[in-house]
Amino acid sequence: MYALITDGSISKYINNPKSLVIGDVRYPAKIFQLWSKSELNAIGIYEITFDDSNKKDEKWYINTNQSFTYDASAGTVTASYGSATAKAHADTTWSQQDSDDGDLPDDKEVGDIKTRGLKYNLIQTLKSQVANELSKTDWYITRNTEKSTAIPSTISTHRDAVRTKQAEMETAITNASDTPALETLYTYTEQDDGSVTRPLGELPILES
Repeated sequence: MYALITDGSISKYINNPKSLVIGDVRYPAKIFQLWSKSELNAIGIYEITFDDSNKKDEKWYINTNQSFTYDASAGTVTASYGSATAKAHADTTWSQQDSDDGDLPDDKEVGDIKTRGLKYNLIQTLKSQVANELSKTDWYITRNTEKSTAIPSTISTHRDAVRTKQAEMETAITNASDTPALETLYTYTEQDDGSVTRPLGELPILES
């Protein structure tokens, strides 16, 4: 991606090499392949450098739009992000101020849930994962109910382990103090033994 500099500021963005007119001269698209950086700069074309140092994982943060800056002394055009905003980790509720401002919906009361935070959504995802894992062995339960066929101890042990781990994971999510703490729970890192794990851990999976 390139920027065209006119009179000391960015006048156009060029997403793909193409023929373009600068002043009274039409330049072919091939200049982007054949010309050197200095030759392109001489007619006001600068390749954009992307600085993603402030960009954060959008699962946890809301990033700003990119801003483009031309530095005449350095001869560079840089696209960068501002400071990201952490998504709310906890639910927010309708306040008295919302009511006073006339923003409270007719079907809501002060104190009702306004928006769900990350904790709620992560726990709902976890519950779905647990349900999916347990569904693999639900037929043992159904068979036991209908035919009184004993449930194998390995199956009962696995189902109990899933529920126990679910409770541990939900507690860890609930106790996270803020969004960075939630992100840490889900961040995988390599251990001394070469394994890759995360603080939250994993649900037990029944070996086939």
